[in-house]
Amino acid sequence: MFPLNSNTTIREHLEIYLKTNHMTLNQFSEISGVNSGTLSGTLNGSRPIGMQQLDRITEGMRLEEGYFYDLYIQECFVHSSPDWRRLRPFLYRCAELDKVKYMEEAVNLIMDNLSYAPLLFELAEQLYHEGRLIAARPLYRCVAESEKMQHSERLALSQYRLFTIGLSKDQMSNLALATQFEFFVDRLDEPYQLDGLNDLINVYASLRRWDKLLELGEKLKVRATIHYELNGNRKSKETKKEIVFYVLYSYLVMGSACFYLEDYKTALHYITQYIDHSWVQCPTEAEELVMLQFQEWAEANRFMYMLRDGQVHVLPDYLNYISNKENEVFPALCEIVVAANSFNLDIEHVLNKYESVFLYQEQVSRIGKMSSQITNDRYARLLMGISEYYFGKEDYKNGFKTLLDSLSFSLEINNGLSMLKCVGLFEKNRRYASDSLIMRYQHLISEVQNLNDKKISFSYSNM
Repeated sequence: MFPLNSNTTIREHLEIYLKTNHMTLNQFSEISGVNSGTLSGTLNGSRPIGMQQLDRITEGMRLEEGYFYDLYIQECFVHSSPDWRRLRPFLYRCAELDKVKYMEEAVNLIMDNLSYAPLLFELAEQLYHEGRLIAARPLYRCVAESEKMQHSERLALSQYRLFTIGLSKDQMSNLALATQFEFFVDRLDEPYQLDGLNDLINVYASLRRWDKLLELGEKLKVRATIHYELNGNRKSKETKKEIVFYVLYSYLVMGSACFYLEDYKTALHYITQYIDHSWVQCPTEAEELVMLQFQEWAEANRFMYMLRDGQVHVLPDYLNYISNKENEVFPALCEIVVAANSFNLDIEHVLNKYESVFLYQEQVSRIGKMSSQITNDRYARLLMGISEYYFGKEDYKNGFKTLLDSLSFSLEINNGLSMLKCVGLFEKNRRYASDSLIMRYQHLISEVQNLNDKKISFSYSNM
């Protein structure tokens, strides 16, 4: 309606509107729903503008929601001392409207004032539990920055929240988040530590950092076991899962690390650890479900470890096992394809039967959704493994299709290692590629090169 001028106050904009539209205060009061006395006090400067009045005035002037928020920040938080009674409603209203930029501007003004840290943290927690994660992020960031020298519980929990909120498909970004949060995980209260370690493990697993899985898995085992011994087997209100889960999961992730490090004997030993539930006393129904899930994972992993160890005779039994366990098909195929490429197995019938798995989908288990970061990494590797299998069978049509799908998805999740492997595989088979395939490949490569601002660099050459 009229340009927002930073040198003009909200009151002056209202005065201009009333004069331009030949409107009295009483008339505007009826339109906006703001008491005429309140409007009069606002115009003469004797009454500060509250958030509710500001939104009603904005609506009465037929302007978009949040139109005056820039000026509101200047008038209430820059040119006068910020008052939490006004700042909190402003931040919450911005969160409701997804106007995070204004929240960032406002909290930056009070970042150096430690007295606001507990108030910001309380509001951030409210927004977090309401599911307004993006809106909570600048508040947690302000708390973390304000208290970085305080070693407070708020600092550690704020860093944890920033870590979980920031997780995405971008593996390089996730690595940076995990590296920063790992420094704070030991400062969390005990129940939060269990979930913090669990979330860190899942991120490092998706990044194939097996050394970290061994280190953090051992730490999770110790913390969860102590918690169980001191508090019994009941789920803490702060933890996302049953305490039994964390104990068993610690063994599973250490076994997985050993498996990928090709220490199959130790990996099989860890299976005996998470298949043994004799120490669980009087399990609840929820804990029974957890134990059943680990029982299934143990059976599936035993087949997987033996197959990758070269005991290819287990493949028919492995396929029979997953035939009626939908949730085990995807992880099984990931490793069956690798084994097929390593030991020259014919799995054409397997690929035909489970063709639908080649389309990306979230993975779930009896006890909840699987880590999306781990699923993303596995999916990129599955497509690349299938491509390698087809190339080995001289099926170049399917080979190039799945290879370019893998490269595209690796680009989407910013997985530099997978991109490199895809490039190497394409160049190795380039002479069999059609012009249209080469054009698609070059287009994807140009997108990869555009990731320089994220500090991903790699080279490729024609073979």
